[in-house]
Amino acid sequence: MRWLIFFLLVCVVLWYIRGIEEVPPPTAEESFIGPQVEALRKVEEFEKAYPEMDKQYQKRLEEEIDKASGGP
Repeated sequence: MRWLIFFLLVCVVLWYIRGIEEVPPPTAEESFIGPQVEALRKVEEFEKAYPEMDKQYQKRLEEEIDKASGGP
């Protein structure tokens, strides 16, 4: 009889633990590091746009150099 009660208690504890794990963890944006994650997302966007911005800047700089040197 004691084994049956022990077995039932173990089953209840395991069922309770399994139920705890079903709660999904919060996303990174919702946790305490949310502001840092948002800053990283902004930096990622800048990194994607940077090569094009750099090409435009170099082109503009070359045009100014050509104007200053009296080129075509």
